[in-house]
Order: sequence, then C-alpha cells, then structure tokens
Amino acid sequence: MDFQKLLLEAGKALSGDEVKAVAFLCNDLLSQNLNSVESAGVLFSQLMDQDLLSSEQPQLLTELLLTIQRHRLLRYLGLAEQESKPRSFISPYRKLLYNLSEEITAKDLRDIKFMLSKDLPRRKLEENVTTLEVFLEMERMDLISDTNLNKLEDIFTSVHPALKEKIKHYKALQETGRPRSSSVPSASNQVSGPLPRACSFDTQDLQESLPSTNSSNTSVDFKNFGDKCWSATHGGSNLDKKDICAMERMPSQENKASAETNTETLGTYPMTSARRGVCVIVNNHDFSKSTVRLSDRKGTTADERSLREVFGWLDFEVQILRDCDSKKILSVLQQLSREDHSHVDCLVCCVLSHGTEGKVYGVDGYTVEITKLMDPFDGQKCPSLVEKPKLFFIQACQGNKEQKAVEADSPVESDARAVKDSIPSGADFLLGMATVPYHVSYRDRKSGTWYIQSLCRNLVQMVPREFDLVSILTKVNADVSEKTDYSGERKQMPQPAFTLRKKVVFPIPKKPPPSLLD
Repeated sequence: MDFQKLLLEAGKALSGDEVKAVAFLCNDLLSQNLNSVESAGVLFSQLMDQDLLSSEQPQLLTELLLTIQRHRLLRYLGLAEQESKPRSFISPYRKLLYNLSEEITAKDLRDIKFMLSKDLPRRKLEENVTTLEVFLEMERMDLISDTNLNKLEDIFTSVHPALKEKIKHYKALQETGRPRSSSVPSASNQVSGPLPRACSFDTQDLQESLPSTNSSNTSVDFKNFGDKCWSATHGGSNLDKKDICAMERMPSQENKASAETNTETLGTYPMTSARRGVCVIVNNHDFSKSTVRLSDRKGTTADERSLREVFGWLDFEVQILRDCDSKKILSVLQQLSREDHSHVDCLVCCVLSHGTEGKVYGVDGYTVEITKLMDPFDGQKCPSLVEKPKLFFIQACQGNKEQKAVEADSPVESDARAVKDSIPSGADFLLGMATVPYHVSYRDRKSGTWYIQSLCRNLVQMVPREFDLVSILTKVNADVSEKTDYSGERKQMPQPAFTLRKKVVFPIPKKPPPSLLD
C-alpha cells in the first residue's frame, strides 16, 4: 500500500478521541497543543516534516497504534510485522500518563478535578475537559513532569490507590534505570582527581598526494590481525611471530591479570542484554550548500564503513545519518534520548564532520555545541540510560590554530581561544576526541581519518582479548601518536575524557571480526 494512502486510511479509522490521544503521545516530539490538532492527517504531516515518519521508517505509527490498542488496524495496514521490534519513539513518561488516563473512570476524573480546583484555572476543570487535557495543563503549570510526579501520586493516593502503584513503578525505573546484576563499589562513585579537558583543536586532512605512513620503526602490520586474534581466542590457529611481536607491545599477561583483579574491585557495566544498544553515526560529507566556506570531507565514507562494520559486529543497532544540518543533528539525538533504552546496555554516538572550538558543523554551515549533543542523555532527561555507559566519538576540527597549507576540517581563524570542558557533569559518559589541545587531526582522502581507523582496528583486536574501553583508547592514543605525514613534521594525539564509574568491557562477539582497511 502506498504510504500516503496508508496514512490516509489510518487517519480515517481513528476517532476524534483517538486522534487527541495520538497527539498527546507525540507531545514530546512536536510540542504539539492538543487543541490545535485538526485531524490525524495534520499530525502525520508534521511528523513527516520532522523526519519522524516515512515509508522507510513507519515504526512511530506502529508504536502509536500499539499504544492505543488498535491491533486490528495494524493488521489491516500491513504493519503487524513491526509489532515485535523493540524500538520506541514515545517516552515512558508519556505512555504512563496515557495508560493512567485509560484506567480513570468519569467519577475518578471528577475527583481529580476537585483536588486540582486550587491549582488549575476553572475553565480547565470544566465537564468537557478530558483526562489528557488535565495532564497537559498540569504540565503547563509545572505541577508534573517526567522527573516530578509527586503531585499526581498524592492525588491518586486518594482517588485511585491501585493506579498509584504504576506511578511508583515508573519512579523506581527512573531512579535505577533497570535492575543491575553487579553492585556499585562501596567507594565513592565520583571520578577521582580532576577530569581531563576534552580536546578541541584543528582537524586537518591529508591531501591525496601525501601518503599516510608510520614514523616508528615498530609499526604493526594490521592486515588480518583482528581475524587472527578472534581465531586464537576461539581456539583457532596460533598467531605468527610477527603478530606475537605486535601483541607484546600491548600490556603483558601479568599486567592483564592485574587489570582483571582491578576490574573486579572497580566493577564493570553489565553487558547482558539481547541487544547491545543503538550506535548512531552522523556522517557529514557534502558542504556545498554551507553558509560558511567549508570543503567536502573526502575520505569520510571509509570511516563510516569501518564504524558500521565494527559496531555491528559488537551487536549494536547501527543507524547512519548522512549530511545533516545543525537542526537535524540535534533533533535526531533529542529524539533518540526519548526512546526507551531499558532493554539495552549502552549508547554509542559517532559524529564525523567539520568543527570549531567546542562545536561541530552541520552541512548548512551552522554549529552545534558538543555539550548539547550529550545533554539529552543525562539521567534527568533519559532515565532509561541511567547507570549505563554513553559513549561519544567526535571526529571534527575543534580549534583554530594556524597550520600549514593542507585541507582542513575547519575555516582558518586568526586567534585561538581556550575551550570549555565538553564532558557533561553527569556520570557514565565518555567523550573520545580526535585531538589534544592545539594539535591537528588528519584525514586521508581515501582511507579515512587516523583516529577513527585506529579506533576501529583496536576494537577489533582488543575486544576478543577482553580489554576494557579506556585501555583500548589508550592503545589508540599510542598508535596515532606514532603516525606522521610524509614530511615527518605533522603529528596527532587523541584524548578521551570521561565520567565512567566502571569499566566498559564489550562481550566477545560470536561472529568473525570485519576486515578493515590496512
């Protein structure tokens, strides 16, 4: 069925009250006033305009119809096969309020309005005002929110004590995220010592004519190395002498044993869910319509391919977004933060773009602050990711120090300024940046960036050996720091910053590792 016709059929099948219910469920997505929704068609059009609904991504429509219990309509529209998919666009908070409204009788609603007679305007308590409209007015008056349901809980204690348990269950999930199989250490959960500053400086490309080489005489041939590590880990053939030499550059078995002992003390984040989580890759290549003079990012396709294959191998659901403007980057991540992540282990976000100090560029030439990319996922805004690692990897220029004449990931500016910390204050975040202050990050037009390619190679090599993510990023630092361009003068040094409280150790995948570019 044509998607426009499908939406028309869905709209015709919905009653007036159901249209208002669907609009209420979309309130966080569109900030839509119930009273301004003329029809389901208007609402569907607005969702399509925000790239929340399309023929390629009908999941939101499926979830809406599932939530309002229109299973027969789902089957008629041919969307029944979508029912088992674990994606969620509607926030748990919004679903809670809707489910409460479905359990409230006319008498319960009258009692609720009576108890709110001193808090809400009288016109909002008239006989024709529905439960959902009362909830919206309570939100407008700041009486309830996704992090504050105390007022509603007090009301239901008197009006409908059984429904109060649903609110208590939601609050418990909000506070804990989900039950944990390993306990938090008795020591302080705060990161000891000062938090390292997130790096933020010029990212420059390697021109096609400049070959990417390693300056160190201990360079490692990475070809097929990941496959051999996986094979050895799973009882396959031994590594050859050259591979053993490469592994000797990694921590020794004694050090690894010591690290494992420390892991038991420190604890690791649980990685036991059927789905590891979502990995979003924002890949900006075409800047031809930018309001600022920015070149196309040749070579970024290689980075996208490597990230897709590696994180897919690690059992993440990979979502790729190409050539996003600044608003699209923000809206995608804000929407992702509203989804229910209760049944996954963590979140990964990779941004490949031009940048400036503390910001990344959209293809429209406008910037987005890195902190705003991460803020939607803090514990208050995204309770289903509480106590779970949120991992961000940024490959973009983060400064304006003048460099030699090579193609850069930022416009050249004359005066350098200090960059504020880019890591949020909340726990369980990791921000991996391609550079340290006042240094460049290179991108080869054919094989991608030094940082992203090293990150992918080391994940493939070290995950099967059960190294934690911070140790892997330390190896990335070592590898990238050894690289140099053809002149032997241009160097690069990545840097992670984090508020992790435990170690991130990905389970060893059962599938063979992907083959990456050498």
